[in-house]
Amino acid sequence: MNSSPASGLAVAASGSGAVAEMHVGDGTRRNALPGRAWQRLAAQVEELGAAPSLRVLVIRGEGDTFCAGSDMSDWADAGTGYVEESFAHMERAFTAIEECPVPVIAEIRGAAAGAGCQLALACDLRLMADSARIGMPIARLGILASPAFAARMVAVAGPAAARELLYTGRLVDARTAVALGLADHIVAEAQLTAHVGRLAADIAEHPPSAIRAAKLAVTAALEPQRRATAVNPRPAVARPHFDRAIAAFLGRSPAAVPAPAGRRRL
Repeated sequence: MNSSPASGLAVAASGSGAVAEMHVGDGTRRNALPGRAWQRLAAQVEELGAAPSLRVLVIRGEGDTFCAGSDMSDWADAGTGYVEESFAHMERAFTAIEECPVPVIAEIRGAAAGAGCQLALACDLRLMADSARIGMPIARLGILASPAFAARMVAVAGPAAARELLYTGRLVDARTAVALGLADHIVAEAQLTAHVGRLAADIAEHPPSAIRAAKLAVTAALEPQRRATAVNPRPAVARPHFDRAIAAFLGRSPAAVPAPAGRRRL
């Protein structure tokens, strides 16, 4: 196993080389990742995808959580440029997964929230433990949903569900996720890893050229949608709402952060 404790990301490849496994996070902070870890994740996906023998990539969180999104302590007292750069690293990671030449399977247990939800949605197949939850609770943090964020959710769940989940920020359970199209299968938590292993093995039995052609065909079908969301001129966060949310999350006094404007009655 190659590991990078500083980045919070570890990667392990199977002995055959046909199936690679990527472990996200180090088991702390519910596997929420700082910007440099998203950057490392993208590089590792690209590196693994370049291996001619690879047929399937499995992504799972370390421990009992898939990924709780971004590590908000990484943004404490951070300037706008650093925050925007962090979101660029995230998007590069999601794009690397979408452009990986082989199928990518997300093994979801615990929570897949915020950027963790986007990480799961970027994968080709999503299997959820019966106790897992998924969603985008970002609006309350003053994080502005990008067109790419919305597009991934619309692609699998449709615009109505995407609106409701982005507007409310609620996390849904595995049964609801499958009903909405956010996940493909529910599996008992104790059997999840074994089930994912069998699915990966089934896919890996097919000729590599056929597997890669199928992935390429789906990617080509989604290309018009991806082009429409490639440019995001808007900022990633709304300040000072974002600064106050980070302060509250970290248990800091928000006194030094200007209060957001009050609501206006219509």
